[in-house]
This record gives sequence, C-alpha cells and structure tokens, in this order.
Amino acid sequence: MALEVFVRGMIFLFLAVVGIPGNATVIVAFLLLLYQEKRLLAADAILLHLTCVNLLVVGVRALTETLASFRLADIFGDTGCKSVIFIYRATRGLSIWLTFLLSTYQCLSIAPPGSSWASVRALLGHYLAFVFLFLWVLNACMTTAAILFSISAKNETSPIENGLNVQFCYLNFPSKLSKDANGAIQVVRDIVPMAVMTLASLIILVFLYKHSQQVKGLRSSGGGGAGNSGAEQRAAKAVLALMTLYVVLYGADNGLWVYTLTVKKTMSSSLITDLRLFFSSLYAALSPLVIIASNRKVNSRLGCVAHEKSAVEKIKNLSSM
Repeated sequence: MALEVFVRGMIFLFLAVVGIPGNATVIVAFLLLLYQEKRLLAADAILLHLTCVNLLVVGVRALTETLASFRLADIFGDTGCKSVIFIYRATRGLSIWLTFLLSTYQCLSIAPPGSSWASVRALLGHYLAFVFLFLWVLNACMTTAAILFSISAKNETSPIENGLNVQFCYLNFPSKLSKDANGAIQVVRDIVPMAVMTLASLIILVFLYKHSQQVKGLRSSGGGGAGNSGAEQRAAKAVLALMTLYVVLYGADNGLWVYTLTVKKTMSSSLITDLRLFFSSLYAALSPLVIIASNRKVNSRLGCVAHEKSAVEKIKNLSSM
C-alpha cells in the first residue's frame, strides 16, 4: 500500500472514530429528551436534525473512504461512486443550511417579545417540518451532477478533460461550461449561508456585549442577576461556537474548491479534494463535541445515563458479593 493512501486512510479513520460516536451520542441525548418531555423546542429539533445529517456525512464519506483506503471493501464501482458522492454532497449541503437555520433562529430568539422578528421566529418554529423538507429537496436537486457524471477511477486510468479527481472516483463533466456552472452553483450554495451566518455572528456578539454591560450595571447598582436571559446567553454562545467552526472549516473547503475549478485538466493526485473532504468532514466530526460541551440539556441527559449505569454496576457488584 502506498504511503499516501495509508495516511489518507488513517485520517479518515480518525474522522470516523471521532464523528460517528460523537454524533450518535448527541442523537441519543436528544431522543431521551424527547421521550422525557414529549416534545422538542425548535432549536433542539434543528440541532437533532443537524446531528443526524452530520452522522450521515461522516458515516458515508469518512467510513467508506477508510474501508476503500485499507482495501477492506470494494465500494467504488460506478454505482458506488454515484451513491457515495450524491449522499455526501447532499448531506454536506444540508449540514451547511441547517447550521444557517440554527444561527438564524438563534438570532431571532434574542429579539424582544412582541416585535415583528419574534413573530417570524414563532412562524419559523411552527413550520419547521416544512423547512426541513424544503432543504432536503433543494440540496438533493443541487447534487444531481454527482449522479450524472460520477464514474469509477478503475474505468478511467488517464487524465480526462473537465474532470475532478476524487481518489477512487472521477467527476467527468461533459464540457468546461458544465463544470464551471456546477462549481458556481456549489460555491453560491455555500457562500450565501456563510455570509448571512457571519452577519448573525456579529449580531449575537453585539447582544452578548450589551448583555454583559447590563449585568455589570445591575451588579454595580446592587440589583439582581440577569434572570431568564442567562439561558439565552448560553444558547447564543453555543451557536456562536458552531458558526465559528463552520466558517473556518467550510471557508477553507470552498477556497480549495474554487482552486480546483481553475485547473483545466484533471489533477493526477487527489490531494486537493482530500483536503476539502477533510475540512468538511471535520466540521461534522467536531460539531457534536461542541454541542456536548455547551448544551446543558445534552449534558444532563448524558449525566443521567452515566449515573444509571454506575448505579446498575454497583447493584451487580453488591449482589455478587
């Protein structure tokens, strides 16, 4: 096995080992919350949906790349290439737009009660299922190129015009125009939510700054604490951490994507594509760690599970004595 392929396999193995258990843990925590409280708040439902999509991103791409790199499974025939690339690109797009939806909802949540923005937030929460459906359909439609133009690298051994090297697969576009058009669609799909999320981050930062100033004023005047705004502040910080992670990693991903579009012939090495896959999969792998560290509801449910396990083990130990 070539050193490059081995290192590539180890990197994707790391993403799978971190991302799959992490996302699965968050999903279990939210399902426990749903079971106990019989409902999920809109922000929690968005986080659960985002985590499920990130699990698909890591499971489909990182896991299949690991299996193929170590030759544990022959996955990437023509049908395998079409399936893996389609699912990965559709879920990757969904991950981006769900992070955007979460940031938008959090931004609306800090609007004063009774304002028009608060009404928009309530409307968004009411029709959240339709928003999810729309985002699934939108990203599936924008990923049809993966089905139309993906071929196995086993069937194409020489560099091809207007193609992208994805290690085990090629995206073989019929013309430069189709390649550029597909590339432009992908960039716009990523840049628009990135720009809006950057604006939302600034709004949340201003809110947090004003909130801290108000707390300082209350303390200096001998008043009470901030009360119910503490939960909003913690939620805003958690979403801000996710948005920062998204902008950094997907910013690098899109920069590399634009570079690949400027290359006239298919590159003999898949290094640039591998780096893109790494950055986008890294977001899917690390985001559950951010959620676990910052979300009190997830922490409390995981703490209850750990407490119950330790109690069961103590009972077993006592009964065996």
